[in-house]
Amino acid sequence: MQRLLVEFGMGTSLRRGDYTQAAVRGVKDALWHNSINLAELFGFEKTDMKIIVDVGVQQPDAVDVSEVMAVFPYGDAEVRVHHGGLDAPRPDGDGNPTIMANVALTVGFDMEKAGE
Repeated sequence: MQRLLVEFGMGTSLRRGDYTQAAVRGVKDALWHNSINLAELFGFEKTDMKIIVDVGVQQPDAVDVSEVMAVFPYGDAEVRVHHGGLDAPRPDGDGNPTIMANVALTVGFDMEKAGE
């Protein structure tokens, strides 16, 4: 895969303590920064996109990867969840922390396919 673009995002779960929600919001944040027309520029279909999603949260096992993958309407997505992000205690010290997920989204193509 030839990597062509990396975009970054951040997502939160303010009160529910939901790591998946924070991860999904981080992916959407990264995607919604740009209108990416890479497929058309290189003569590919959108379904040919290879997408690598790296998510950083304090509790990686609490992220439902299938929900993160469901954000992508096309392309071949791989979601990798790592220890990272931030759990910020609430000011009142009561309840769930505010969860922050950091996301790096890499898009590329199998460039060999374009030359067929």
